[in-house]
Amino acid sequence: MNAIRILGIDPGLRKTGWGVILSEGTKLAFIACGVVESEQKATLAERLRQLHDGIAGVIAAHAPGEVAVEETFVNRDPQSALKLGQARGVALVVPALAGLEVAEYAANLVKKTVVGVGHADKKQVQAMIRVLLPKAETKSADAADALAVAICHAQHRGARAMLAKYQVR
Repeated sequence: MNAIRILGIDPGLRKTGWGVILSEGTKLAFIACGVVESEQKATLAERLRQLHDGIAGVIAAHAPGEVAVEETFVNRDPQSALKLGQARGVALVVPALAGLEVAEYAANLVKKTVVGVGHADKKQVQAMIRVLLPKAETKSADAADALAVAICHAQHRGARAMLAKYQVR
């Protein structure tokens, strides 16, 4: 199986976490991670542009072959949910504009894949990231969550490809 760089994205309007791993068969290796931040006092349009530019910069710097984005967690506040949805839209469209395949994963599936429990908390996710990617330097929960999304994609991409291959049209 060929090695592939996977970019995981944990979208957020204030902070969008990102993490890049190398997946080769069952082996995973840490490449880089971080957070794209938008200025809280800027207009919504400007903040979305900042996220766009930040994600585009990560793609240019790390040249992933595939991208995985966490699906939006439903928020009780409709205004917050709408803003998160717009940030998530940026996280989906930037890699698509770069010609990359984009997969989406529910938060519970990401946690179940990485921790073994679908309702794991952020500390449990960070602890498992340290186990699965010992060289990872996650300075924020957002970056750790993004690495978890990338790991989830690494584990599920083979099944996704097989389903797509045999899907009846």
